[in-house]
Amino acid sequence: MTIHTAKTPAGEVLRSASAASSTMSFVAGSASRRQFGEHFAVQAEPSALRRHPHLVRYPDVEADFDVLIDRAIAVIADGEPVEDEILGHYVNVASLVRAVSFREGKLLEQAVERLAKVNPDLIVLMQSIKLPLVKAAIEAVAGNDWRQLEGVRLDCEAPAKGSYTPDLIIVNRAKRAAFVLDLKRSLASYGDTSRLEELKLRMLASAMILPDWLYKTQKRLMVETVGVAIVDGASRPSDHAAGVWALSEIDDLLEIDGAAACMAELRARFGRRVQQLLEAEARRAIDHAGMLAPTPAITASTISLHTRRFGTLRAIPRVMICEDVTGDTEDHGPGCLCGDCEGSSFDDDDDGRDDPEALADDMVCWPPEHIRIGFARRLLDA
Repeated sequence: MTIHTAKTPAGEVLRSASAASSTMSFVAGSASRRQFGEHFAVQAEPSALRRHPHLVRYPDVEADFDVLIDRAIAVIADGEPVEDEILGHYVNVASLVRAVSFREGKLLEQAVERLAKVNPDLIVLMQSIKLPLVKAAIEAVAGNDWRQLEGVRLDCEAPAKGSYTPDLIIVNRAKRAAFVLDLKRSLASYGDTSRLEELKLRMLASAMILPDWLYKTQKRLMVETVGVAIVDGASRPSDHAAGVWALSEIDDLLEIDGAAACMAELRARFGRRVQQLLEAEARRAIDHAGMLAPTPAITASTISLHTRRFGTLRAIPRVMICEDVTGDTEDHGPGCLCGDCEGSSFDDDDDGRDDPEALADDMVCWPPEHIRIGFARRLLDA
């Protein structure tokens, strides 16, 4: 058994050579011959330019794809948003965005499953399959380069530690090969985090037991090669050596020419429907915001709330400096209004005990005699 990440087939060389030859013939031909060539190209793609024996065009799957899009939009629109104090009346818009992120991934899975029917050699498994993460497989993948694991096959019933659910398992019966696919609407959210590496580890570990699992659970379906591929729906630059494929390269995984173009058209149509839905919801939210009452004026309750948060401000006596002091006797002279002559603004016997804030300050002491530390539930039950 061979475990590897998927690679681009060598047919690309033939395609390039044929394209170059066609270009030279096109330049050398006459005007009438050019017109005939263009007409012929519209009618049927030359077999020399095709990399795979099977071909699909969007009109062939348009009806099925329209049904998938309608179902996805209906589920997105029927979602019940949870009230959120921060988002306020924009919570519906945020709920739609979250639903789109989830439903797009499901839409891609269903579309690939439909396209795979064009190739009769393919079997697609996608019903919430849980592949066991055998402990020995995890240790083997974590401690070795996956290229060194060729020929290693593990028992799917060996002791496991959790499971992995792939989005799709595609089996090519003619070539006895299988692909474990994980479709992502976009890998941009993964960034430089370790989540992508953890996903690859789970996929490679599950790939090591997949031949035994297929044989035991799928009516003795046998494969000799297993490839893992994380498919980026946004079609950013791929890295086949690391198991990352762009959705625009799905032709080579399914061995069906035109599959990537169909997926691109599907995403474009789905995007237009989603944007219409978001625009309508955003307009409703803006209209609702315009109908809101103005901000209420400051009331006694608002003042009371401010008092509870920041305390009551207490007056501080103002101290005046006298400029009429004479000699060492410090005679302030008649009519002096400084603090020493006028007297303190506070009674000598007033220690602030009648002020609730002062009472609260006196009750606080640090450090406390006893500190309780424990789990939050214990403290709440106390």
